[in-house]
Amino acid sequence: MVRKQIAIIEDEQVIRENYIDYLSRQGYSATGYATRQEALTAFNKRLPDLVILDIGLADDIDGGFELCRELRNRSNTLPIIFLTARDSDFDSVSGLRLGADDYLTKDISLPHLIARIGALFRRIDAMQQEQPSESQLIRGDLQLDRDRLTAHWKQNPVNLTVTEFWMLHALVRHPGHVRSRDQLMEEAHIYVDSASITTHIKRIRRKFQLVDSDFSLIESVYGAGYRWTQ
Repeated sequence: MVRKQIAIIEDEQVIRENYIDYLSRQGYSATGYATRQEALTAFNKRLPDLVILDIGLADDIDGGFELCRELRNRSNTLPIIFLTARDSDFDSVSGLRLGADDYLTKDISLPHLIARIGALFRRIDAMQQEQPSESQLIRGDLQLDRDRLTAHWKQNPVNLTVTEFWMLHALVRHPGHVRSRDQLMEEAHIYVDSASITTHIKRIRRKFQLVDSDFSLIESVYGAGYRWTQ
């Protein structure tokens, strides 16, 4: 079996090497980078299977944010996890708005980190194991391809991250049914607070509205969650 490639962008050498050592012992192929530019140079040759980012990279105070933005421009489906000491709501929401799939703080245990990484990989692996006849989900003008992790609205592509795709999929599978934030977290395999779920939903709406300014099919249900209204 080919080992999953994980890139770790962390400026503190001891911390970086600790993560690399632990991930390697868990069966992953882990490579570390100290700076944004060092990582980008490597990614120009080949993108990894998953990226773990710190926000502050030495003097590059928000380097992780900038790197996340650049990676999202290259790939909508590359799993990205922020792993940082910065625990403010502002930083967390900023990271998710840039398209990260998860935002963790460095007080997380290593086994917990491995569980979160595994959850992201399971989502992608599950998609690849779907039967071709089951890969398409169509609801009116919406077409989801669970094999390719793609979404189209009125035949126009909507560029979603892996997390955004699964949240949308959870809503669209049962039109009109309210999906709670806990249900959305479960189906997207992430474990975040309510504000983070709201941020993901807002990003999904904005991406549809870039394609169709009249789009309004994701409805908020006060105190309960969200639903696809078509």
